[in-house]
Amino acid sequence: EAGKTQQSADLVIALDISNSMLAEDVKPSRLEQAKQFIQKLAPALDGQRLGLVFFAGEAFPQMPLSTDYEALLMFARSAHPDFITDQGTDIGAAVESCKRMLENDAKSGKAIILISDGENHEEKAMQRVREASEAGILVYTVGVGSAGGANVPAGKGLIRRDGMGQPVRSAANDALMQSIAEAGDGEALNLRDPEKALSVIRDAVAHLEKSTVTANA
Repeated sequence: EAGKTQQSADLVIALDISNSMLAEDVKPSRLEQAKQFIQKLAPALDGQRLGLVFFAGEAFPQMPLSTDYEALLMFARSAHPDFITDQGTDIGAAVESCKRMLENDAKSGKAIILISDGENHEEKAMQRVREASEAGILVYTVGVGSAGGANVPAGKGLIRRDGMGQPVRSAANDALMQSIAEAGDGEALNLRDPEKALSVIRDAVAHLEKSTVTANA
């Protein structure tokens, strides 16, 4: 479009709300850290259209692409594993759900911001990421949690136990998050350094906008 210099980018934040995100190896918990990051991320991406997907063993679009950050932040603040009965972590389903949300006619740059501890994933994750990448969607990962890991809380001060009565431990899988970002032409970031994660995503979005404008010129 002539005369239109500023294109916005379309980004979908995929937030892992599986039980392992309740682990407290990072304070106050992985999920709380992720929520705090989203509270900073949305305002930093002012002017972009943002969508929100929650995932665990399956993925649910929580909010379609919109500039209504207040609503997005409200949904993000209330996120909890209880929202999804099918537990586990299916990153492939999350990427697929984000990709569907981004498959619109907008000529904008498109990206998925996947926030997860990267724990236990279905086989299809890498394939889904490659499909998104082929559709022109960048995938950035934001890891949360420690390599040392922690027991997974079950509420009321209890911890989750497996069928054998052993405590369920969960460790962040940085290697998987790295592989996903590489396959998605994005970058692997981590909430151990939230400021860096924020600035890299902000720069990437500015770059997406510029490339869009050039493409439309």
